[in-house]
Amino acid sequence: MSSAPASAAPLLQVALVEDDPALRDATLQALMLEGAEVAAFPDARAALGWLTADYPGVVVSDVRMPGMDGIAFFAALREIDPDLPVILVTGHGDIAMAVEAMKNGAADFLTKPYASADLIRAVRSAAMRRALALENRRLREEAGRGADGAIPGSSPAAERLRAVIEGVARSEIDVVLSGPHGTGKSHAARLIHDLGPRRGRPFVTVDAGVLAHEDAELLLFGRDPAAGGAGLSRTGLVERANGGTLFLDGIAAAGSALAARLLALVETRQVFPIGAAQPRRLNLRIIVARSDEAAEARDPLWHRLGAVQIAFPPLGERREDVAELFRLFTARHARELGLAVPAIGEAQWRHVLAHDWPGNLHELSAYARAFVLGLTEAGVASPLPGERSLAEIVADFERTVLEDALRRCRGDVAQLQAMLRTPRKTIYDKLAKHDLKPSRFR
Repeated sequence: MSSAPASAAPLLQVALVEDDPALRDATLQALMLEGAEVAAFPDARAALGWLTADYPGVVVSDVRMPGMDGIAFFAALREIDPDLPVILVTGHGDIAMAVEAMKNGAADFLTKPYASADLIRAVRSAAMRRALALENRRLREEAGRGADGAIPGSSPAAERLRAVIEGVARSEIDVVLSGPHGTGKSHAARLIHDLGPRRGRPFVTVDAGVLAHEDAELLLFGRDPAAGGAGLSRTGLVERANGGTLFLDGIAAAGSALAARLLALVETRQVFPIGAAQPRRLNLRIIVARSDEAAEARDPLWHRLGAVQIAFPPLGERREDVAELFRLFTARHARELGLAVPAIGEAQWRHVLAHDWPGNLHELSAYARAFVLGLTEAGVASPLPGERSLAEIVADFERTVLEDALRRCRGDVAQLQAMLRTPRKTIYDKLAKHDLKPSRFR
C-alpha cells in the first residue's frame, strides 16, 4: 500500500484499486500531484480489508481484475456503506457493466484511456458528495433516530406531526407535504426517509433551482453514455435516487413539458435519459412538497400521485413551540459560528413570544442567528435609530440571504443564480462583496 505524505492535510482522499503496476503508479502520481492522499491496492480483497464505513474519501477501481472483479468489489462496498462513492475504470467492452453499476449507485465511470483531468474532475465531484453524506450522517446521529428529537415542540400540532411522520415513514407509500414556506417540509422529508425502510439508500432533492435551470431536463433525467456530450452529467438526479427517495420541492417552477415528464415518472417509475433507446425502470419512493395548494390542486400531478398528505401548520398556529424552537436555533447558530450562546433577556423573549412569525421557521431561525451575532436590539432585529445606517442593515440582510441560499444549493452557483433570479455576474459580485466562497458550502 502506498500513501501520500501525512505532513499536510490533503484536499482529497482516494482508495485506488488497480492490478496493473504501471497504470497504478501513473494514476497514483496524478492524484498526488493534486494534493490527494492515496491508498493504493493491487487487488480488491486487499482494499476490502482496509476500507471502513467511515472512510471519508472516494474509491477508484478497475473493473477487469483477477480474483474479485470491480463489479463484485462494488457490490461488497455497498454492503459496507451504500453512500461510499465508487468510480469504476473500464475498457470499451465493460461499458455496459459500468452503466448497470451506476444504476445501482456507482458514482461514475471512466473509459480507458482517460485524461488525468477527467479523473480529477470525477474524484472531486464524488468527494464533495461524500463529505456532504458524512456531514448529514453526523447531524442525523446527533438528532437521534426518532421523530421525538427531530420534531421539537410540545404543542398538539408538533405531537401530531411526530406521530404521523413516524407512521408514514414505516410504509413505502408516496407522501405529499403541504404547508406555507418555512414550516419544516424539507426537514420532514429527510426524516421520513431516515426513519423508513430505505434508510441508508440515496436521498435526492430536486428543488426549484434545478427545475428552473435551462438544462433541467439533462440534470433530472441524464444523458445516455452512447449519446455523447463531454463535460455533462451522464446520470440524472432522478436515476441517482434509484432504490431510495426522490424529494421534489418546488415543482411549480417546472415548465409544462418538464411537468409532463415528471407526471410520467410518477405513473410509470421509469426514466428515459436523453439519447437512450429504452426507458430504465426505477425503484423510487417519491415525496413532494407544495406551498400553493390552490394553484397546485389543479395540476394533474396531484391527482395521479395518490399519496398520503401531511399538512404543516404555520408557526403562528403552534405558539407553544416558539420558545423551544428559538432556544434550539440560538444554540445551533452559536455552535456553527463558534460563538458563546448569549443570554436571552426579557426584551428578546417579549419579541419572540409576541411576534407572529409570518416567515415561519425560516424567519425565527434568521432572527436567532442575528441575535447570536449581536445584530438585534431590545428584541427587534433592526437597530435603534441612529445606531446603524440603512445601507448597513441592507448589507447584513443581503449576506444572510446569500448564505442561506448557498446552503440550500450546496455551493452550486448555477442553482444559486436560478434560485435568486439574479444575473450570474451580479451573483459573483455579491459573493465577492461579502467574502462568501461557494466551496465552503459544498
